[in-house]
Amino acid sequence: MSQAAALYGIENSNRTGDQLWSKNRFNSTFPVALSCYMRDLGIKPVYISLNGAMEHAAADDRVTFGDVFGLRGRGARVKFDFEAQFEPFHRYCYDSLPSIDLATRTPAGTYKRPIEVKLTVLPDNSTAHLPPDHWSSELVLRPVTSAYATLSLIDSVMRQDTSLKNRIRNLVEPTATSIQDWSNIAEIRSKRDSILGSLGQALEAMRPHQKPYLLQPIWKTEAKSPLLAQRCFDVFVWSDAALLKTYMDAAEADHSSGVGRALRECARTLRCINGIVVAGSISYEEVYSGMPLGNLNDKSASFNGRVTLRYMQHARLQRPAVEREALRRIILNHGERMLSPERRFDATIFFTCQELLQ
Repeated sequence: MSQAAALYGIENSNRTGDQLWSKNRFNSTFPVALSCYMRDLGIKPVYISLNGAMEHAAADDRVTFGDVFGLRGRGARVKFDFEAQFEPFHRYCYDSLPSIDLATRTPAGTYKRPIEVKLTVLPDNSTAHLPPDHWSSELVLRPVTSAYATLSLIDSVMRQDTSLKNRIRNLVEPTATSIQDWSNIAEIRSKRDSILGSLGQALEAMRPHQKPYLLQPIWKTEAKSPLLAQRCFDVFVWSDAALLKTYMDAAEADHSSGVGRALRECARTLRCINGIVVAGSISYEEVYSGMPLGNLNDKSASFNGRVTLRYMQHARLQRPAVEREALRRIILNHGERMLSPERRFDATIFFTCQELLQ
């Protein structure tokens, strides 16, 4: 009897069988399998966190995948819930709480980590024409990404540090209470410096509580071709605070007269933090759906490779840790046959010419 197709390490999950491979799901299940594979080989992820100078620093000796998942050990010791709500954060939202890409739990059901997953290609279009040591990946983020990052960071403060909670309140409340209409573009723009200043101080105060949050696996190709490089897989992990700081950096660099996506996310983050430290909870809909500020709500930010390179600068961006042959051990029992990629004309022409023009 043949064994069912499977992915390495995903033994206890709300997705099984066909659900591991279907459209828009493989982009989150494969990164988890890759992470489990690296974990069991003792390879640590590249961790992007904020240092004492409030600068992004990428290092591969800071955290393990056990730290990322919130659980150590192999196999079914970690339960992976994909596209699920992280239930402990309901206490901070008195209306709705959206799903996140991944919630990890113990076998007994205790929630451990909310994790956003972003599978990215290396190089992206903005860096493919540059020398390989300047290649990087595009990072496209959703409003729920910044929302959960904020909840992840403030949760540590609320549960562990009452004195810091009061300090955070003193830092953000004066600016937050000075804003009469959070949906007014002119008002938010006029308070730009106050918003960024208060938020920066709050992030600095909460920095010691930062923890792994965004899982960003990379897959490296031969320049812009669809062919995988020999060493092609790796995983970068952003802390919640480091991710929020990228919005601040982008907002500070934006000198346009309106409210761009980055400044909008900073305003949302400040409003969220203030609401939680003052009242204990917020309306998710009011903060993350009711503040469009002239922008569409489909994404919260988009950073191309020329931008992310400054944050992801590490030797493993040029030489990923995992070779393409590892696919034999990550995709089990011919699971690749379960994939149904969209047929793209350019890819079809490319591979056909590889055969015809040899």
